[in-house]
Amino acid sequence: MKKILSLLVMVTIMLFSTPDVFASNTIEPYGLKPPGESFTPGEWFLGNTPPNVDLNKPPLVFVQGKNGNSTSWYGNTEYHGLNDMYTKAYEAGYQTVFVQLYDSAGKGSYSQYDNGKLLASMLKEISQHFHGKKLNIIAHSKGGPDTQAALVLHNAHPYVGRVFTLGSPHYGSELADLAYSWWAGWLATLLGEKDDGTYSLQVGEMEYFRSLIDNHPNVSKNNYYTIAGTNTGPFLSALWMGGLYLSDPNDGLVKEASTKLSYGTHLFTDPSLDHDNIRMGSAVFSRLEQYLQSASTDRIMMNKEYLSQSDMFQELDVSHYFYGGKLQSSNDVTHSFYVDTALDNVKLWTGLTSDKIELVSPSEKKYSNQTIQSLDEASFFNGVVPHTFTGVISEIGEWKINISTQAEDNAFLLAVQHGGPSLIKVSIPTVSLETNNIVTMQANDQLQKLTFDVRVLDPTGKDIASSLQTQKVNQQNFMVNFPENKKSGVYNITLNISGETLQGEPYKRTVVRSKYIK
Repeated sequence: MKKILSLLVMVTIMLFSTPDVFASNTIEPYGLKPPGESFTPGEWFLGNTPPNVDLNKPPLVFVQGKNGNSTSWYGNTEYHGLNDMYTKAYEAGYQTVFVQLYDSAGKGSYSQYDNGKLLASMLKEISQHFHGKKLNIIAHSKGGPDTQAALVLHNAHPYVGRVFTLGSPHYGSELADLAYSWWAGWLATLLGEKDDGTYSLQVGEMEYFRSLIDNHPNVSKNNYYTIAGTNTGPFLSALWMGGLYLSDPNDGLVKEASTKLSYGTHLFTDPSLDHDNIRMGSAVFSRLEQYLQSASTDRIMMNKEYLSQSDMFQELDVSHYFYGGKLQSSNDVTHSFYVDTALDNVKLWTGLTSDKIELVSPSEKKYSNQTIQSLDEASFFNGVVPHTFTGVISEIGEWKINISTQAEDNAFLLAVQHGGPSLIKVSIPTVSLETNNIVTMQANDQLQKLTFDVRVLDPTGKDIASSLQTQKVNQQNFMVNFPENKKSGVYNITLNISGETLQGEPYKRTVVRSKYIK
């Protein structure tokens, strides 16, 4: 089950494919395009030398995100037109360099370990080209972890001074957790694909990555600067849908909390930036430029506010209810779910844009689905179609969703997000403890008759639910214990919670989170 897709159409943690329509050396109206463009992984190429080149400024190396290539910096963005980042750097007198990681081949995304090793070899060559000059790196999204892997794990730090990460998921994205969760297994079986880049962005996998990076002596050899956005993109876009799922301040793919590094300087969070335009020159270059002019690593600005950043991921969101299953043309599916407080939104993923979907409220009001365009970076399930519903009026009671398909083999994943205060707290320790306790649940006195169904996929993708034990500490506190002889690696945990409110209304929630266990 580790073979689980590439992307979850919900959003989107990293760059988009763009058409090649620009004239070389022309800044208006199409923007500047570098000469010698190549899309072969492992190759790098220079931008044009500006007529006002300033040799005192360090060369800039641009590192794109998941599924991206060099056009991420001078081609069209998905929602905001042409990216003028290269143009802005050229006009400011910078020498520029573009690199192609494994993702540029268009055959899926790769882990930060693979991309980092490849990037490290290129950074050495680039520095040599500039006679040993230190480089500054501007990285978007997963390009941030790829860059850190190169500098810290593959010893490329001598070639680089400063690193600027734009919306990078340094602590992973819960969207990747959902893509590899137990309920998403129906879609995984349908598509039968695995994507290392998405797998590596699970919160648990990035927790392990952080343990390798943040305590490594090489991490202090470079200065890190971070920026974040909290705009979730245009209405009914893939980023918008991802933003609904993430809830906390986010850019449609990455939570703001995930973009910051304890030893870095967080330059700003901009509520106008989403995960697409946060890489645009016109949006951020002028605000970075005073820091880009030097590659000095004399001083690391410690921002102690974020030293315990991973703690922000310990208490989990308990507002969702998930359900998934098979779809076949000979068997329409109707699934009922109960809304006990308020209904925020309903999201659904299936295999076809032509699937017929209807949401029915307790008062028999019917809503039709809106299909959202899937993006390379704004999705975590390759080939899966996201659907949502607009104008839904919240009603307490039993809702139904009706799904029919013309396909012989299809599947669906339903996500219902409730509003109102949470009646239960679920926590997963961010650091492996001496005990085997891995999940704790604390319900308030408004819930009764609680039961828990725990599904855990081990590092091989096997469900080890039968080996888990749920312990009732007292009437309102519970914990899940793991077996003694567990393997090291990332475990994807799906916790299905069932019970009743004191008024006798059904209460169902689902929590999904990955966790690295030593």
